[in-house]
Amino acid sequence: MRERKRRRTHAAISDAAIALFLEHGFQQVPVARVAEAAEVSKRTLFAYFPTKEDLVLHRIADHETEIARTVRARPPGTAPLAAVRAHFLRGLGERDAITGLSDHPQVRRLYRMILDTPSLVAGMERFKASAERALAEALRETADTPETTARFAAAQIVAVHWALAQDNAERLAYGETADARYAGAVTDAEHAFALLANGLGDLPRGG
Repeated sequence: MRERKRRRTHAAISDAAIALFLEHGFQQVPVARVAEAAEVSKRTLFAYFPTKEDLVLHRIADHETEIARTVRARPPGTAPLAAVRAHFLRGLGERDAITGLSDHPQVRRLYRMILDTPSLVAGMERFKASAERALAEALRETADTPETTARFAAAQIVAVHWALAQDNAERLAYGETADARYAGAVTDAEHAFALLANGLGDLPRGG
């Protein structure tokens, strides 16, 4: 009963915050107004969401270990990078918001609000770092990867995943449709994962 009540309160605060932020702007809505709309005290609000940015970014935090979970759940004999690539491409096809390719009106507005708010963009870096740590741990535990190798590999994989999703999100936030972007998103993903698979050896030498 207590846990159900906690989840309801969490959802009520989150829903109230997102609705107010999307209607009036993140910077224009004080935390006190969110608490009032959710019918909780400011103290209760901060017990669930330590910062104002967390009221928005917790929705991304739900996915911060998704790449690591994908690696852990991969079929026997499947390389970690191949599993992540397949998962991302499948997400594009399903218009999964974590790939940046969802043009549901509220998701599109949420993308735009995050991209237009420096403190939210900065806050996303925390979750990127958490994703790297979780993936490095998954690589060490399931692929017997040395610690340093796992850390470097995780940093590269997460960076590519992040860049692909952000590029899609930016395009959709400012008007492109998911269907119009889909083919380009797949091409970019295939290219990016191929670079990772080849150890970036295909980069032009220049000079």
